Amino acid sequence: MAILDADYSALDHDNLASSIGLKTKYIPILMKSFFDETTLILEALEESIEHKEYDKIRLNAHAIKGSAGNLKFNEIYEMAKEIEFEAAKKSSDFEYKLYFEAIKKAMNTISLSSFV
Repeated sequence: MAILDADYSALDHDNLASSIGLKTKYIPILMKSFFDETTLILEALEESIEHKEYDKIRLNAHAIKGSAGNLKFNEIYEMAKEIEFEAAKKSSDFEYKLYFEAIKKAMNTISLSSFV
């Protein structure tokens, strides 16, 4: 599935700013906030996946989905949406860890230094 191989390494801050309707000068602040927030949420998501706490999985995935959607990180958005949807159904056979790792991998392709 293509969304599991998301790569944002070629992300351009001018295009990102344009796509979300902001001035380019605000992108570094927004990206730092996104990274700080999402890092904490990913930690909580990983723990909730380990303990099969479906309500917490759903809430954490929802938070990631919202942030990623706002920044037009469409693949991260779609992966978080899948996790949220499956957790809402309490699907025990869904590959939560696979999607979690794919989100982490996608996050690692975003370079904050390109926004400074």
